Amino acid sequence: MSGDRPPWFKIALQVRGSVIPSILPRVLLCGGFGVFISLLHFLKLPVSLPILSSIVPSIVLGLLLVFRTNTAYERFWDGRKFWGTLVNNVRNLARQIWVAIEEKDPQDIELKKSALRLLPAFAVAMKLHLRQESVNPELEPLMSPAQYQKLKSMNNPPLEIAFWIEDYMHEQYERNCLDVYQLTGMNELLNSMIDVLGGCERILKTPIPLAYAIHLKQLLLLYCLALPFQMVKDLGWGTGPVVALISFTLFGIEEIGIEIENPFGLDANDLPLDNICAAMQRNIDDLISLSPSVHEHVKDK
Repeated sequence: MSGDRPPWFKIALQVRGSVIPSILPRVLLCGGFGVFISLLHFLKLPVSLPILSSIVPSIVLGLLLVFRTNTAYERFWDGRKFWGTLVNNVRNLARQIWVAIEEKDPQDIELKKSALRLLPAFAVAMKLHLRQESVNPELEPLMSPAQYQKLKSMNNPPLEIAFWIEDYMHEQYERNCLDVYQLTGMNELLNSMIDVLGGCERILKTPIPLAYAIHLKQLLLLYCLALPFQMVKDLGWGTGPVVALISFTLFGIEEIGIEIENPFGLDANDLPLDNICAAMQRNIDDLISLSPSVHEHVKDK
């Protein structure tokens, strides 16, 4: 297993996916301010003020940063659990539709395949919905042209796809192609898929309170700009680099929280929704590719 992991130093020095580009201007600002204070101290101006260390106690700032990061990671992990639940529900519902629904007419198999393709279409539409992107050609091969055109005018495309799946199941029930217990089980899985959609929307539409975010940024800036006054007497010209290093640590922790609090975007630190949707589509394609003999064998069991 250890051979599959990238080298430790390669990860430590990697810029792509890190928060370095985002926080670098702030770090340089604080480091530059430290150099400026060092210059004033070199010119014998009274800038050494150790008393400023009590302005923002480090333990208070640390607790605020920990709370901020934990809250953001909880949102990230909730998003991952929701998508994991969606994957399981799609697989289970696809299996039940494929095995349980009886095919009475020759065209029933094509209708069934069309319904199965709507399951990964739900996931793709949900991904686009969470990213606040409009319906795009990624969905076109998963549904009929009429459905694709209708979906473009919907405010909530994944919900509309869920209605289509439910309509198909009820139509098969009315044709006596499945019994009420099978229909109930399928509806429960579909309801769970809609619950996942609602849970992800809750994460997306409930940001960290603005007052908290503002206050934390103000405390961070105040703490980092007060550091040179505390250190310049002991460090002299080393004040700027040390302040930059401390600022890098603190601003980095805050920026990580900002990066992961919305896990549905396109950043390197967001959930790999494209890969998850592609995996679901491959699962459905594999199921549909089962030969009729294999399908009948599964049904007989």
